Amino acid sequence: MKSVIEYEDYRSFMNDYYQWKKRTSAFSWREFTKKGGFTSPNYLKLVCEGKSGLSKNGIERAADAMELVGAEREYFRQLVKFVQAKKDADKKAAYSEMKVIASAHKVRILEGESVSFYESWKYPVLRELAPMMPGAKPLDIAKACGGAFSAEEVRNALAFLTRAKFLKKTAEDVYEQVDRSLQMSVVAMPTLVRAMHKEMAEFAKDSIEKYPIDERNFTGITMGIDDEDYEKILTELETCRKRIVSIATAKKGGNRVYRLNLQMFPLSEKIEPSKATPKTRGRL
Repeated sequence: MKSVIEYEDYRSFMNDYYQWKKRTSAFSWREFTKKGGFTSPNYLKLVCEGKSGLSKNGIERAADAMELVGAEREYFRQLVKFVQAKKDADKKAAYSEMKVIASAHKVRILEGESVSFYESWKYPVLRELAPMMPGAKPLDIAKACGGAFSAEEVRNALAFLTRAKFLKKTAEDVYEQVDRSLQMSVVAMPTLVRAMHKEMAEFAKDSIEKYPIDERNFTGITMGIDDEDYEKILTELETCRKRIVSIATAKKGGNRVYRLNLQMFPLSEKIEPSKATPKTRGRL
């Protein structure tokens, strides 16, 4: 589902959210409304139909129901104000805030030559790291990456990132990101993303020994589920991923580059229904 930042009508966003949840689970208007703490079981349905509006408190409750955080939550606040404003001045002020948030947190869709960004892990890492180290020389940045590549490789990578408009050079050895979030086009995704996932999986394995527990987080669940459960879990993971992106892009700056892998894969072949056993869960 699209981010709320791509909408200019909060009712359309809320209705799309409801339809998205309903397609992947036994979601109802009653459950949707209950998640927000509203007393009337059909209140959010009436809102989406334009028969009611959201109060200041109602905006926060609706945001809670849709698990909006960070920039997405603030955009939703301004979006409701924009739609419900009675005065032109209030509407204009809310819309101005929406544009500021949308500009700061826009998502760039990578297509054509720019998809080579995913050909090596150094490009995503340096896109995050270089703005954190204003004035740093390529050798310093290379050292910050644990010496995984040379100063010359860093210099060439920064040149590519600047040329392809992933970074903007604002002063000598000072860079800032052009876009806050990136997303690859569906056409280009399969081959390059598979290669990137393999590369990052190796780094994840190495980090178990390389970093202490307080600097990394590994958890896992081994579980027996069916196809319906699988689709529900994928929906939850996508919701979680979007919330994390919102948190990570809510402010500029940082002091370290992290990689988060969300992985779910089969450990067995599918079992025929007649041979299936009751669901089990086991934490690792």
